[in-house]
Amino acid sequence: MPISRWAVACVFACQLGTLHAAEASNALRDELVAITQAWVDAIPRGDKAIWQRTLTDDAVLIDEFGRIQHKKDAIASLQVFPAGFAGSIELRQPKAWRYGDTALLQVEEYERETVFGQQLVVRYQALATFVKQHGAWKMAGMEDVTIPTPPPALDVRGLTLGGYAGTYRYAPDRAWTVSVRDGVLGYVTKAGRPFTALEPIARDVFMGTDDERNLLIFRRDAAGHVSELVERRKFNDLHLARETHAG
Repeated sequence: MPISRWAVACVFACQLGTLHAAEASNALRDELVAITQAWVDAIPRGDKAIWQRTLTDDAVLIDEFGRIQHKKDAIASLQVFPAGFAGSIELRQPKAWRYGDTALLQVEEYERETVFGQQLVVRYQALATFVKQHGAWKMAGMEDVTIPTPPPALDVRGLTLGGYAGTYRYAPDRAWTVSVRDGVLGYVTKAGRPFTALEPIARDVFMGTDDERNLLIFRRDAAGHVSELVERRKFNDLHLARETHAG
């Protein structure tokens, strides 16, 4: 007599109930960090052997731009950095959890880059998935995202900040109020909400100082008057029509 779907579901649910996450031991956490550190250290050297050894055959890698690679293509893409380029990645604040023969490692990747003498720093939040195969931990998946950080300040001259002040609306009951406070341009999305300062990038172009660091672009009409605010977020534009302005 065939087993009912209900019985199968109950058995499966009971099995899942035993797979609670447990914080990994310090020894396992350090082992996963060491594997990951060797893995990122191999990038500037173009060391294919380390990636061949530490990745599972079906590993999936997703970079900060959303590009997906599998083991074969990822290893083939490794090349020694050209002259004038250098870089290193330091792993910070690692946390690890274990689910039987599977483990997760959450870690910040603090990257230092040198591009023909110019120093760049980029921070990523990464999540690596490891599985135990033949007694050894191997990376089955890696995904990282860029952490928005304050960019270098730019000296943009000739700005008349008060000229951007006003109300910008994108729905009947949704509007931003742009104003100048203590010589700083910024906006509030609703009464009582915090003031978000804007950092100038160029004339009519600013960057938010919140966690997302979106671009804010003031558009002008044919007469040269500011008529619209565009928030460029995640490669999309939110348009806010100007209603009022100072003066």
